[in-house]
Amino acid sequence: MFDNTSSLTRFLPILDWLKTYHRQDFADDLFAGIITAILLVPQGIAYAILAGLPPQLGLYASILPPILYAFFGTSRTLSVGPVSIAAIMIASALTSTAVAELGNPVQSALVLSLESGAIMLLMAVLRMGGLVNFISHPVLTGFTSGAALLIIGSQIPQTLGLKTPACGIDIACYMTYLQGFNSTTLLLSIGALALLLLFSQLLPTLLKKMRVKLAIITAISKCGPLLTVVLATIAVSLLTNSGQSIAVVGVVPSGFPELSINVLTESLGQRGQLLLPYAGFIALIAYVESVAIAKVTANLRSEKIIPNQELIGLGMANIAAALSGGMPVAGGFSRTMVNFAAGARTQMAMLIAAALLAIAVMFCSPWFTNIPKSALAVIILVAITPLVKIKDILHTWVYDRGDGIAEIVTLLGVLVLGIEEGIALGIMLTIASNLRKTSHPHIAVVGRVPETEHYRNIKRHHVETWNHLLLIRIDESLTFANINYIEEFLVTELKRQPNTKHIILIFTSVSDIDTTALEALESLNQGLQIAGKTLNISEAKGPVLDKLQKTDFFEQLKPGQVFFRTEDAVKQLE
Repeated sequence: MFDNTSSLTRFLPILDWLKTYHRQDFADDLFAGIITAILLVPQGIAYAILAGLPPQLGLYASILPPILYAFFGTSRTLSVGPVSIAAIMIASALTSTAVAELGNPVQSALVLSLESGAIMLLMAVLRMGGLVNFISHPVLTGFTSGAALLIIGSQIPQTLGLKTPACGIDIACYMTYLQGFNSTTLLLSIGALALLLLFSQLLPTLLKKMRVKLAIITAISKCGPLLTVVLATIAVSLLTNSGQSIAVVGVVPSGFPELSINVLTESLGQRGQLLLPYAGFIALIAYVESVAIAKVTANLRSEKIIPNQELIGLGMANIAAALSGGMPVAGGFSRTMVNFAAGARTQMAMLIAAALLAIAVMFCSPWFTNIPKSALAVIILVAITPLVKIKDILHTWVYDRGDGIAEIVTLLGVLVLGIEEGIALGIMLTIASNLRKTSHPHIAVVGRVPETEHYRNIKRHHVETWNHLLLIRIDESLTFANINYIEEFLVTELKRQPNTKHIILIFTSVSDIDTTALEALESLNQGLQIAGKTLNISEAKGPVLDKLQKTDFFEQLKPGQVFFRTEDAVKQLE
């Protein structure tokens, strides 16, 4: 019988955890929600400015979107809202020539939110949740490292009180440009950096030595960004009164924008067409990053993440961002880990955080006016620097040269060509690398380890061999992509061992033989028979034998045979 309750729970995961929700869960979620809300204010404003948008778009994106995700998402601790990587991708889209000519970047940002959400929902309908497995970790690391370096490069001028340079490759121009820094802004940035490092590193270390509870340490350490913003704002107010000029956020409207569907018509016009490719990349990266983050915390609590349902949750969150005047959103790593470390049990923590932020937007917006952009830039730098994973890139290079090349090329592509081009290049290189590995499988000539029935590579072990027997182990399925390479390997070995009478192909690692490979095997067998040699197979898997039995291959193989064990083949043919 169809279970309506079960079906509704799958579509609205919030119903699942609400059934077992307890008072203690609420106490934990309340504490975590307050701590996460403290982070949402400075990060929301900072990432909006990073994207080249008014600060309120980051705040609006931190209210309704996480509420929608709480209803539809499967992660109990993922913090959805503005994130740095999405912000730099938004900035890339908005500054492209064609999009910039249209003007009204706010409207373009809303269209990006709507299209990103719609693309995610379409992917969910097409059951494309497994797409997360098609972007390799090296490509993702190379992309995030490259994007992080771009962000760092864009924020350093803010910490010095400099405007965006327009010098091209003129070194003399850059020297003049750098000399125009604002000393007051620089001192403010240094003070903000010192305060952030104190709260993020020195203070937690000291509190751990004092054996303070982890939840309290998390609460205190994560107050750093908000305290930095508050103190920097007070300092700016005092300095402004004394005649100092420091770049600030400016007026942030109080209250919320009216829910509007005007963005729907914009998305169907020229603006929507131009932004669609950018929205596709934002949707892809937002989804992959969010699922990766969600899995980290879910695994720590033996919880389950459903990738396809995550598409629905994130898609609904982005559509909510578009309708409520917010920028595109995704799961944020730092906020999620703070939420988790603060003891969040469910998405109730994010509902509480969104409610607190809504109150702040309603009543505290005038306080945001004098927030210095340099302090927000420092907050971004401290948050983004750990994403530059040079050590991981070197480790990948040492472990797997192909993955290392893809990782480095992705990073350089992002820096030189651009965000979208860099990750597209990385994905293509990864696919090419895997195709090359598939077309050049590991093949080993094997022999028997003395006094055993084990067969190992003659190049790695001291083994027994026979002049008239050639044992070859193929460590890959046989396909159109690699069968020519396998044939060439076999021909080369037969030239080295001209006295061979029997060839035994060991199929221990062969899971499939496609039509092209089968035809090549049949042709190979005919050639060997003409040369007075037999082709034999050992240790083939059941599914492979099932497919071969549907053909006349076994009849063509005679007098060659199919053996259950390699040892049986050697004993009979020896």
